[in-house]
Amino acid sequence: MSIFGRFRRDPGLDAPRTIGGRAARSSEPGGRRRAAGTERFGRWSEGIARGMGTPWFLLVLTVFCVLWLVWNSLSPEPLRFDSAALGFTALTLLLSLQASYAAPLILLAQNRQDDRDRVQIEQDRQRAERNLADTEFLAREVVALRLAIKDLPDRDFVRAELRALLADLEAERAVEDPDRPPAEEVPNADER
Repeated sequence: MSIFGRFRRDPGLDAPRTIGGRAARSSEPGGRRRAAGTERFGRWSEGIARGMGTPWFLLVLTVFCVLWLVWNSLSPEPLRFDSAALGFTALTLLLSLQASYAAPLILLAQNRQDDRDRVQIEQDRQRAERNLADTEFLAREVVALRLAIKDLPDRDFVRAELRALLADLEAERAVEDPDRPPAEEVPNADER
């Protein structure tokens, strides 16, 4: 457990978090403002981290350092503000300060991206579960339809049954009225 673990207000990773990674409680005075401020700071830090990862930032930082070194090396002595004899101490301190702020800002941006990725992965997992359930349901329905169709009589079976019924009717009519001529045969499906 980290040193800061005991100061956390959220119950853990299994509980949902609201804006800015901290639950805004309506009972807290200014809870929503604090959450909105945290979100604003998070977006600002992501913008800074995104800007630091561009070639333009490296180019501007390089030009800045070159101008600093040239100015403090070639300008007249009273106009210099950083001594080359001391190894450009002010420039070193300035770059160290920039690095000390850049690292936490980049980590904050990465943490926010990890939170977004975690939510996206969870949504993808839920969507995949729904798709799997839908696919299994459709597969069961297709099997049920195949079984139902297999039990249905086909065209040849129905025609044979109709011919048998027609023959029975003709036999009954022949018994009732022996002088009546027999009906014509119904042509086969192959003969049509």
